[in-house]
Amino acid sequence: MDNRLGEMEAFVEVARRGSFAAAAKALRRTPSAVSRAVARLEARLGVGLIRRTTRAMTLTPEGELYLRRASDLLAEVDAIEDSLGRDSVAPAGALRVNASVPFGVHVILPVLPRFLDAHPRMRVDLALSDDVVDLLEARADVAIRIGPLRDTRLRARSLGRSRMVVVAAPAYLARRGDPAHPDDLARHNCLNFSFRRSLDTWPFRIGEAVSQRPIQGNFLGNSGEVVRLMALGGGGIARFARFHVADDLATGRLVPVLEAFCPGDSEDIHALYVGHERLSLRIRSFVDFLAANAAVRE
Repeated sequence: MDNRLGEMEAFVEVARRGSFAAAAKALRRTPSAVSRAVARLEARLGVGLIRRTTRAMTLTPEGELYLRRASDLLAEVDAIEDSLGRDSVAPAGALRVNASVPFGVHVILPVLPRFLDAHPRMRVDLALSDDVVDLLEARADVAIRIGPLRDTRLRARSLGRSRMVVVAAPAYLARRGDPAHPDDLARHNCLNFSFRRSLDTWPFRIGEAVSQRPIQGNFLGNSGEVVRLMALGGGGIARFARFHVADDLATGRLVPVLEAFCPGDSEDIHALYVGHERLSLRIRSFVDFLAANAAVRE
């Protein structure tokens, strides 16, 4: 029996998850069944899609092209099914969501149970990472992005914006003193991020102008949540989007530093998704829920 869609789905899962075993688990099939499906697909196409070695699995150029087109097609199939029958009233199926660790932990997870209670036929696969993933290659349905938007292939829905704030734990300030001027940061331990967008300067308004002040410290974290925990432990001074530390500020676990010099800058927050002529009900219901229940206005 011809099962081209099943073979396509098996290949996409293998490419997305990086192994036949992981794809089999996600698809609830055996690894051998997934392997046979991909082999049939390659035989029918007459090209190799996956390079297999004892240590790694990579896609061939043909595999990369097929992955992009197959991902779009599978998303369109989902959209068609969502738009027909009972799914036109109640969204159903799996929804893959990618978000930064801070936004996932502090904004999405607190409200996600309400979404799933309201949509019992939905299943959310939430991946948290401060690395910026390619939404199409990862086959994510929705990605939350903080900061400037760069991918013009995607649609965007604003989830608000959050002002930036410099903070420290009271224990750190009791030990090292409270900086009175941005230049005092040269004598303090400033916590920073290890990922690509990190800068070694922070902006401050001094007089009528906004200028950058260099920062230095003995700690780099690979996620905003890691840096926040270091700050809570009294490790140094850090700079976050306010939504990330709102509860800490409210309880006094962290306190603002150099508020008089705050330049008032903020970061925009958007939900990104692949745009189709008819948007999947799964995606639309989730993005609408975030806009109503997880919008940030700090």
